[in-house]
Amino acid sequence: MTNHLMATYARQAVTFERGAGAWLWDVDGRRYLDAVAGVAVCNLGHAHPAIQQALSEQSGKLVHTSNLYAIDLQTKLADELSRLTGMEKVFFGNSGAEANEAAIKIARKYAQQRGIDKPVIVTMEKSFHGRTMATLSASGNTKIQQGFAPLLPGFIHVPYNDIEAVKAAVAADNNIVAIMVEPVQGEGGVNIPAADYLSQLRELCDQHHLLLILDEIQTGVGRTGRFMAYQHSQILPDVCTMAKALGNGVPIGACLARGQAAEIFTAGSHGSTFGGNPLACSAGLAVLSTLENSRLIADAQQKGEQICAQIAEKTKGNQVVRQIRYLGLMIGIELDRPCSELVAKALTKGLLINVTADNVIRLLPPLLIDTQQIDLLTDGLAALIQESYA
Repeated sequence: MTNHLMATYARQAVTFERGAGAWLWDVDGRRYLDAVAGVAVCNLGHAHPAIQQALSEQSGKLVHTSNLYAIDLQTKLADELSRLTGMEKVFFGNSGAEANEAAIKIARKYAQQRGIDKPVIVTMEKSFHGRTMATLSASGNTKIQQGFAPLLPGFIHVPYNDIEAVKAAVAADNNIVAIMVEPVQGEGGVNIPAADYLSQLRELCDQHHLLLILDEIQTGVGRTGRFMAYQHSQILPDVCTMAKALGNGVPIGACLARGQAAEIFTAGSHGSTFGGNPLACSAGLAVLSTLENSRLIADAQQKGEQICAQIAEKTKGNQVVRQIRYLGLMIGIELDRPCSELVAKALTKGLLINVTADNVIRLLPPLLIDTQQIDLLTDGLAALIQESYA
């Protein structure tokens, strides 16, 4: 049969038909433990009853009107996000890339107000901010940029977790208007910075009147054990972005701002046809309500520690495991060699994992993963590593 889809994905040879919690079933009825969660999207797992009910009820009332009109659920979701994050204003789009596009536009308009004609945003090596032209240019990943030159100007990349490199860049260029960074690099290999990295960036931005933009597309909505990862550092960014887990699978993205950055956009500055429509916002509100009325976020750090401790114990003595790092349920197991073949091997064992940065096994299980499922995950993954690289 002819496949009319563009070849943009190297898909695994499986098609899923249904899910429940941390489990997925393929079209042949085989069950899989999902330790990827749609790449940090399904924090509440699959077919969560609260999401199901919200979508069912809202789809029977109203799905879309456009932003030509007031949308009550959008206003309510913005209020909830502001309360939970400490931010002041919210723009809704449909994805993480759109949220980051909005953040970049805020930075450029901020530069215009400061009389800077050629603004520059500092981003990090190995960063990933999306695949639109602006977010691709912002990303510090030459592999995904190949074939798309010329990239947009206005971005410079410095090493991640190197505050001195950022200071040097700022000192060398008066056109720098913002620093854009992931609190934990996901696609870059689950790279976790020093505990004071974000607070030092905050201080630097305050000193030089720069915007601190935090890309929380993967880290936000409870993944790291706090609602937003920057809350571990007890700081506030000027702009932050989220998407992925906000809708638990329903496409929604949000760009949040405070202070001067919150007043940059005015009518006509930016927009989205579908962004923040009633259906997506109903999902977002259900996600937030469910998280607030549970211990899922509070328990994420302990569950992450449990997974990592078990993997370390079960792979003890195998020199292929170079390092295990985590923040909450964002876990990276770095091996001493490329290991992308493990994804397909794990699939045959009924386990869904991900490999990023060539040699890092990335685990992003649903926040509701339980003790028994953790045991299954760590047993299966440790056996896979031992069998493949004994």
